[in-house]
Amino acid sequence: MSLVIFLAIGAVAGWLAGILLKGGGFGLLGNIVVGILGAVVGGFVFGLLGLSAYGLIGAIVTATVGAIVLLLIVGVLKKAA
Repeated sequence: MSLVIFLAIGAVAGWLAGILLKGGGFGLLGNIVVGILGAVVGGFVFGLLGLSAYGLIGAIVTATVGAIVLLLIVGVLKKAA
């Protein structure tokens, strides 16, 4: 059951990041991938700042912030190349 919740958090975070930055999502699989990678990035960024988030909402916020950071970095790298 925790895997399903993990994937759902990734999907929601990826979808939110896509809407906030691009105006749309990336499809279910794309949202999950962006959200899961975003959760890793968000956990790292929040750890550097000394912040922590708890519960389901905290996990979604952390993953969404990380996904936004990830998408911004990818956008900068794409423009540089």
